[in-house]
Amino acid sequence: MNIIDWLTPWEFSPALLLMFFMGAWLFTRGTRVHRVTAVRQAFFWIGVALLYLSMHTRIDYYAERMFFIHRLQHLVLHHLGPLLIMGAYPGQVMRAGLPMSWRLRLRDFRASRPGRALVAVLTNKILVPVLFVALVLGFLIPTVQFYSMLDWRLYRFMNWSVVISGFMYWNLILDRRPSPPAVLSPGGRIISPVITMVPQMVTGAVITFTERDLYPIFDLCGRAIPGMTAVTDQAIGGLTMWVLAGFVEVFGLLFALATLMRLSARNRLPNKQDALRARQSVAAAAS
Repeated sequence: MNIIDWLTPWEFSPALLLMFFMGAWLFTRGTRVHRVTAVRQAFFWIGVALLYLSMHTRIDYYAERMFFIHRLQHLVLHHLGPLLIMGAYPGQVMRAGLPMSWRLRLRDFRASRPGRALVAVLTNKILVPVLFVALVLGFLIPTVQFYSMLDWRLYRFMNWSVVISGFMYWNLILDRRPSPPAVLSPGGRIISPVITMVPQMVTGAVITFTERDLYPIFDLCGRAIPGMTAVTDQAIGGLTMWVLAGFVEVFGLLFALATLMRLSARNRLPNKQDALRARQSVAAAAS
């Protein structure tokens, strides 16, 4: 199989192509307005390339027929791809890439009540981490996995939901600002990956050491690698969750730790005494 065959979409999606094109166009336009370092640009384009290869090439065919490739695909969709793209801090750059009329409409929408409500949901410090873990573990329930792999609508929903939750989560964790305006405190950004990492690693370990076939759907679809047994396929997939996904989250944790140290060195961490004095002043003024 040559490179063209590998890059040919297994299931062609105009909507997916449009979203990739729009994101690339906005980021490219934005780099003409904002100075974006070579490292940030590399993060963005590598992340975009990984997401595209995972979702819109022949790899998707193998992900439907091998459990461990399916887990590698979701490692990219849920962890690595969104982590790299959000590590490029593309929001301001892509906003600058919008035509002026669109930017004004976006500003007005964000200032409106529905806009504020949407932002509050997408950045909720409880909801976002819960979704980040629940969507991955939920689709690993054997019955849910079975029907998700058979129904193309559920399959696409599964893939898109883990991508979106990945963007939402890493948007919180990689925020470099003090809190406020950041939703999570610098310490919370360190603790959150530890909390979200544990259930995924435990689930990965359980899958790795289970000696019966939990996901017969891959046999039903026809395994793409002849000779690999279901238990071996399953064990490699479990290790992917257990080790590789954990490694990516450790990287996010270290990034958050670096942010905490940077804010501390610049004396930008919240001061409890200052906050107490501010509350006392407000109370005194009110009385």
